[in-house]
Amino acid sequence: MAKSWANLSSDPLKWAGCGLNSPCNPPPQILSQHMDSPSYIQRFFTCISCSSDAQIGYQVTLAVPVAYTKGFTGRAFLMETDQVVPNFRVALSVEAVDKSYSCSLDVFLGDVRVWSSGHVSRFYTMHRCALELTLDGDLRLKGQNDKVGWRTGTFGQGVKRLNLLKTGNLILVDALDIIKWQSFNFPTDVMVWGQRLNVETRLTSFPKNSNSFYSFEIQRDKIALYLNSGKWKYSYWEFKPSKNRNITFVGLATKALEIYNDEGQKIAQIRSRGPEPLRFLALGNKTGNLGLYHFSPGTGKFEASFQALNATCDLPLACKPYGICTFSNACSCIQLITRGEGLSSDCSKGIPEGFCGRHRVEMLHLQGVSSILRATLTKVNITSKEVCADLCIDDCTCVAALHTSGQDCGVIFQECTLYGEVRGVKQVERGSGSSYMVKVLKGSHGGHGKSSGLKKWVLIVVGVADGLVIILVLGGVGYYVIHKRRNYSSETGNTSQS
Repeated sequence: MAKSWANLSSDPLKWAGCGLNSPCNPPPQILSQHMDSPSYIQRFFTCISCSSDAQIGYQVTLAVPVAYTKGFTGRAFLMETDQVVPNFRVALSVEAVDKSYSCSLDVFLGDVRVWSSGHVSRFYTMHRCALELTLDGDLRLKGQNDKVGWRTGTFGQGVKRLNLLKTGNLILVDALDIIKWQSFNFPTDVMVWGQRLNVETRLTSFPKNSNSFYSFEIQRDKIALYLNSGKWKYSYWEFKPSKNRNITFVGLATKALEIYNDEGQKIAQIRSRGPEPLRFLALGNKTGNLGLYHFSPGTGKFEASFQALNATCDLPLACKPYGICTFSNACSCIQLITRGEGLSSDCSKGIPEGFCGRHRVEMLHLQGVSSILRATLTKVNITSKEVCADLCIDDCTCVAALHTSGQDCGVIFQECTLYGEVRGVKQVERGSGSSYMVKVLKGSHGGHGKSSGLKKWVLIVVGVADGLVIILVLGGVGYYVIHKRRNYSSETGNTSQS
């Protein structure tokens, strides 16, 4: 007999395991009653069948609430692997997103979603969310009026069964157990233990309320993290094997993320910093950080064993647009002075799009500021920062530029990076060899020349967030000086009296 369970909870992480005496296949009207009632609980979980496979002809349906409720989550767990908890489970999910309800097929490791059919494109539906494995072998998600919102496209290929492997790979197989479709071929933002990613594949992660997205990409010469924004693409972390060796695929092992060449030989690795076995790699949708995670029996949670970025200011979206991450890990706005308007208090208010040409715009240099972002089309052999500034001035999509100079193996180099947005900016020590410039309307920086306007602006940029720290430091120095002078005067007076 297939095991099943049902549980209603206001906490999505508090669900019970499959019980031997639990009722199997709860009646659909019970699901509907809880979800359509005005007082239904916002998070609903039920396990319909906890076996690890399903045959053709399999169907399951979740009712979608009539009224929208922010934060609602309803899930029917359909199958699970026979492993020690935390194990893998497959769920049909209904979630409240952007004032609508999405329907998705998901794979969970414990309480972490490691794969979803709606990762790149959500399926929004009303009234019903249904999963079916058709008699001709196509796995589908359907909504109202039998509208198909997602499918595997495996009809006519002899598919007989949907199976969840112990690796977390969800597969469709034929009568000979030949795989016709697998979730591992459609990476999301997580890579689980035992999974491989070939060169030219990537993980993607989407921050909320943003037009940008993060990606972790496997390339021939490196693995790297990118911020993607429209036509612009910026790297903010990378790892290269030594001796310029080429990469063919990467795999997540028990102790490390391992990198392999064409012959299947391990050529590099990123090791875990803890003794516990790794369970998955994840690209965070909030920070864009890459982490290796293990399960801690003590806390009952997944914890990071390694993170690519360990400083707040090294995160690509640590601050809002036109914000600077300072030495104190706080965000300070680049407050532009616009003609006739004074200081702009909005950190995200920069130059309007499409402004270019030397008669309309100019570049202002921010001393002690750089960017962690590197564009994929960085221009090399630029003779000066003035030439770099001109490149941005003439490009109507450019809003900032970074000129970098230095030496590599005794060879002097100069590079120019153009930016389509002002993000990833942080405070650095002066004399670092980089010059960060932003585009402003000509004559709008409030000074009577480039140098006076620049000086005033730089003080505004760096001084806002760290002003309190500076005051405290100066106050402490002043107190120390005054105290020493008083002690010196007192000692002098005592000497004279004696």
